[in-house]
Amino acid sequence: MQTPNFDQLLDATCHFGHLKRKWNPAMAPYIFMERNGIHIIDLYKEAANALKNIAKSGKRVLFVATKKQAKDVTKERAMSVDMPYVIERWPGGMLTNFATIRKAVKKMDTIDKMETDGTMDNMSKREKLQLSRQRAKLEKNLGSIKNLNRLPSALFVVDVLKEHIAVAEANRLGIPVFGIVDTNSDPSNVDFVIPANDDASKSIDIILATVCEAIKEGLEERKVEQIDNKDEEADAEEAKDAPKPRRQRVRRSAPKAEDAPAEEAPKSEE
Repeated sequence: MQTPNFDQLLDATCHFGHLKRKWNPAMAPYIFMERNGIHIIDLYKEAANALKNIAKSGKRVLFVATKKQAKDVTKERAMSVDMPYVIERWPGGMLTNFATIRKAVKKMDTIDKMETDGTMDNMSKREKLQLSRQRAKLEKNLGSIKNLNRLPSALFVVDVLKEHIAVAEANRLGIPVFGIVDTNSDPSNVDFVIPANDDASKSIDIILATVCEAIKEGLEERKVEQIDNKDEEADAEEAKDAPKPRRQRVRRSAPKAEDAPAEEAPKSEE
């Protein structure tokens, strides 16, 4: 995993923040590239390593970016590591009322089943149209989280100011938040702060490329561990099923007559 250096970040306009009058005072420690002696590059590494470990443990990271300049790149990067994402409007209660969201996702499967098993053939044209529109709407808003069967283990947010509802829900449930935080945002609700320009698509892309590369490494290491574990289990089963060597019984032969101890002659009585 290679973290972008200062020149690469600068070239991607990652550090072009907002006008000074729009600064959030809470971002002051990050604005001059240093935070309590910790260089900004170290913060990128810290976030990337944490995401790598989450992926390695088999957990899911939900990417959230509903702003225009971040949608396409977020979708592309999230799909490259097979992670769920939200690029349309954030559905309120998606995390805090996850069971209801799952019901809506299952509705898509129900409509698909109705289409394949012939149920829709017996419906009127109007009913079919209504179901098709409902299916399209669900696909647009929730299709990207179709395989998210449980709450994500982490949230990656491109603009924490715009996605404040998502951040608030994650905070409420204790889900770690990774976020690109611009100078006009409050970093206090973000567990892993990545201070950068969240308005330029080039800036967003280089950061997402870095964190997704870390996730990819975590997934690959998990795959290798699983293969090693299977090999070990197979070896153990093979050793268990292998026939054990038969112990040879040594038959002891009876002592020969000459080897037997001579009996003492009885003493005569005088």
